[in-house]
Amino acid sequence: MQEYTRRVEVPEEMGTDIVAVPAGSPVDIELRLESVSEGVLVSGSVQATATGACVRCLDPVSLPVEVSFQELFVYADRAAHHHEVDADSDEAEVYELVDDLVDLQPVLRDAVVPALPFQPVCRVDCPGLCSECGVALALDPDHHHDVLDPRWAALGTMLSDDPEENRT
Repeated sequence: MQEYTRRVEVPEEMGTDIVAVPAGSPVDIELRLESVSEGVLVSGSVQATATGACVRCLDPVSLPVEVSFQELFVYADRAAHHHEVDADSDEAEVYELVDDLVDLQPVLRDAVVPALPFQPVCRVDCPGLCSECGVALALDPDHHHDVLDPRWAALGTMLSDDPEENRT
């Protein structure tokens, strides 16, 4: 059994169009590698910072991400057996040791991406933008528009500014 702590840069973006860990950003990884009869069991955690935009107000968002993972990397001679067994299941992904090396990039991506928020917000109570004019409601909490219901607009043209004329 071996334990490692490493800080590496993400080679390619991990995430969605809304929120992602950008390529080149630092990622802290804690690993535990254990020799098992089938190969090497890799357990660990990853810490990163995802960036994106708030879905309510479009301000930039920076979110900490911390995820645990565990994956078996099988020896090449055992991989064929795992491919046969897993062919019937939904999980057809079998990670192999290649020249006694472990490629963690797909494992990290598969752990980090589902942990990202589906709709990131800058704060829990973010009021968003005005649907009429696009003003950030956090900057002007009393912002509002006097909107006349279009079904009543025609009646408004019938009324005059003089209250005496409206009585008739």
